Amino acid sequence: EREREREPFVCAREWSAVVGSRRSTGVKGREQLSSASTQASTRKSARFGCSLGQAGFRPLASQHPSMAAVWGTTLARGSSVLRAARGAVLPAARAPAQQHFGALTRLTSSRLEGPAQARANAVFSCRTLTSFAHLVNDLPEYVKVVEVGPRDGLQNEKGEIPTDIKLDLIHMLADAGLPVVEATSFVRPDWVPQMADHNEITQGIIRKTGVSYPVLTPNIKGYKAAVKAGAREVAIFGAASETFSRMNTNCSIDEALGRFEAVTEAARSDGVRVRGYVSCVLGCPYEGAVDPAVVARVSEHLLHMGCYEISLGDTIGVGTPGSMLRMLSVVLEKVAAHQLAVHCHDTYGQALANIFAALQMGVAVVDSSVAGLGGCPYAKGATGNVATEDVAYMLDGLGISTGIDIPRLMEAGEFICSHLGRDTKSRTARALRAKMDDEEP
Repeated sequence: EREREREPFVCAREWSAVVGSRRSTGVKGREQLSSASTQASTRKSARFGCSLGQAGFRPLASQHPSMAAVWGTTLARGSSVLRAARGAVLPAARAPAQQHFGALTRLTSSRLEGPAQARANAVFSCRTLTSFAHLVNDLPEYVKVVEVGPRDGLQNEKGEIPTDIKLDLIHMLADAGLPVVEATSFVRPDWVPQMADHNEITQGIIRKTGVSYPVLTPNIKGYKAAVKAGAREVAIFGAASETFSRMNTNCSIDEALGRFEAVTEAARSDGVRVRGYVSCVLGCPYEGAVDPAVVARVSEHLLHMGCYEISLGDTIGVGTPGSMLRMLSVVLEKVAAHQLAVHCHDTYGQALANIFAALQMGVAVVDSSVAGLGGCPYAKGATGNVATEDVAYMLDGLGISTGIDIPRLMEAGEFICSHLGRDTKSRTARALRAKMDDEEP
C-alpha cells in the first residue's frame, strides 16, 4: 500500500528529470525560450496545477495534501517543453508522463468510490491532464490585433462612405489601442469603388506613435502610388486556390507571386515593410477543400520574398478548429509561428474557436474588423470578419494582453455603424451596451 502511494511521486520525479535534461535542447526547429519566459511559464503552471489540484480532488487532498503540489510541480517542470514544442511532448518524456498520469488515476481510483471516483477518473485521465497543461502553457502572453475594418471591413460596402468618416474611424481605432490599423487599398477604382479615395486617406491620417497604417497593394503600380502618397507599410495578397486567384487577381497563383517579386524588391530598396496575405486557406468558394500543402508553399514563398508576416485567411469562414489545426500543423513546418497571423471570417460562427486553436499552435497575431464589418467581393457567401470587440473580450478573459481599450473600441464600432445605418455584428458590443444601458439611472 505504501509503495502504491509513492508510485505517482516517483513517476513525477522521473518525468521532471527527463524534462530538465531536455530543457536546454528544446525541440528541433524551435527557438529556445528565454530564461525569463521559462520562469514566468513555470510560475503560471505551478499556480494553475496547485489551484486546480486542490479544487479538482478536494476529497483526496485531505488524505494526501502533497498530491496537489506534485501535480503543480509536474506541470511546471514540463511547461517549457510543452510551450517550445507547442503541445508535442518530447518522445523521451512522453512515456514517463503517461506513466505518471496513469499512476495518479490508479491511486485516486483506489481511494475514492461512487460519484467521487467518477469525478476523479474524469479529472485525472491522461488526455484531460495533458489538455489542461497544453491549454495553460501554450497560450501567448501578448497578442497583436491587426484591425482591418477601414479596408477589408468597408471595401464591400455599396454606398459611398465619405473620406472624413473613414479617417475619423481610423483615428478612433488607433486611440482605442490597436497597434495596426489597415487603412485602405491601392486598387483600381472600377474594381473596388469604395477604395477610390486611397490617396486622400493615406495623406490624411494623423499618425499616432507606435501605430502602423498599412495599405493593400496588388501590384507594382499600386505600390508606387501608395509610397508616393506616404505609405510606410504595404500588404500583398496571394491565394491557396487557383480558381480564386484568377477571380481575384486575374492570374494564377504562381503568376500572382511573380508580380509581387517586383513589389518586394522595390519595398526592400525603399525601406518599406511588406505583409503578406494568403486567401482561402481553409476552403474556396469555387474549389471547396484546399490542400494545406499549397497554403504552406504560398506562405513560404511570400516569406522568402521578404514579407515579415504572413496572414492566413479563412476567406469564406468555413473552417473549424480541427481544419485550422491540421492546416497550421503543415504550414508550421515551413514558416515559424511568430511569422504567422490568422484572419478569420465568421460565416459559420467558428471564428473565435478557430482563433483559439491558432493561439494554441503558437500564433500570436490576429486580424479582425471592428463591429464585424467586411466580406470579400470575389467570395460569394462570405460574411463579415470576426469582430474586434469579440476577439478583445475573449483574449482579455484568457488573461492575454492586447493593449485594447474595449469601451473606446465599442465607440468606434458604434460610430461607423451609425453611418452605415445598421447594428453592430459584435455580440460583445451588443451585450456590454445593453448592460451599460441597464445600469444607467
